[in-house]
Amino acid sequence: MAKKISKKQAKADDIRQILDDLFPEVPVPLHHKDVYTLLIAVLLSAQCTDERVNKITPILFAKADNPADMVALGEDAIREIIRPCGLSPMKAKAIYNLSKILMDQYNAHVPCSFEALEALPGVGHKTASVVMSQGFGIPAFPVDTHIHRLAYRWGLSSGKSVEQTEKDLKKLFPEAAWNKLHLQIIYFGRSYCKARPHIAADCPICNKYGRKGLD
Repeated sequence: MAKKISKKQAKADDIRQILDDLFPEVPVPLHHKDVYTLLIAVLLSAQCTDERVNKITPILFAKADNPADMVALGEDAIREIIRPCGLSPMKAKAIYNLSKILMDQYNAHVPCSFEALEALPGVGHKTASVVMSQGFGIPAFPVDTHIHRLAYRWGLSSGKSVEQTEKDLKKLFPEAAWNKLHLQIIYFGRSYCKARPHIAADCPICNKYGRKGLD
């Protein structure tokens, strides 16, 4: 006898189909040319829009697009270049120090493990997840504030924390879909399901599954 699919799982399967139909191709929003430049771009994106990061990284990477050149550039110069991204003192220190660690411990290569990535300055679980999924192609489900918000809005997670949202989404969606799906949700949120203003009736997912009273 076939296992009965729960209502939540059926909803998740339908949402995935909607996302596949709307966003069959999902390029990584942050411009980069390798794993190192992706790592730096993701670090810069904290509390900053991808659009702004994509304006700053060409300037930064023209001067330093590898750990050795970044260390040679120096923390002060890094800070001045990335100032428009916000939190520049903290981000510059992290970029300089993680680049030095990559030189000293990893032969100038970005390590391919969550443990090693999360041990680097300025690299949290979400940043490590993006690098693992989009840089190395290893299944991960990075959850930013937008995915966290939409997962709750659609009733796929309790919304108590980004950690819980990640666990909930990983249970509902097949591992092979994680890397593409987290980008699809981001693109969907930007196009159809913004925080405010949001008209549920005009949203292809919320008009079917949105939580009542949120809009």
